[in-house]
Amino acid sequence: MNKTATVGGGCFWCTEAIFQEITGIENVVSGYSGGSAPGKPTYREVCSGLTGHAEVVQITFDDQVITYKEVLTIFMTTHDPTQLNKQGADVGTQYRSVIFCHDQKQEEIAKEVIEELKPYYDKPIVTEISPLEIFYEAEDYHQNYYKNNPNQGYCNFVITPKLQKLRKSYAQKLK
Repeated sequence: MNKTATVGGGCFWCTEAIFQEITGIENVVSGYSGGSAPGKPTYREVCSGLTGHAEVVQITFDDQVITYKEVLTIFMTTHDPTQLNKQGADVGTQYRSVIFCHDQKQEEIAKEVIEELKPYYDKPIVTEISPLEIFYEAEDYHQNYYKNNPNQGYCNFVITPKLQKLRKSYAQKLK
């Protein structure tokens, strides 16, 4: 049965590219969530840091193939959940580490995953856990960004190394 997870771990291009390689992931959509500005935000508005939105991906997955807990474990170990409002050179609240829960069960699992992973990090995990209120799909040019732009500089220097780490760490989970 298909379920949905919504997470933000810095630039949505990175997180999207990672989950597009995982078995059981049916769809990944880049977007925005967690803000308070009225109406559908644009990329430019989100990048200003004034809307309060985070860059996120909404992941549709087959829970008979991959569990929500596995989705979150992959998410938490493919970005740095100890960095507050940044990932690498990307800085601002729009790049925060966040799990937007769709229900109480997802919140419980998110807390459990964070607790289990704490011993593996030298610094405290700062990943925010919040209820999902609204997900806004990002502009078309942000969808499938890595697949459509593999030779772009950001993709080469930031996303490709993340994918190499993913392929090494989660070889058994790849499509």
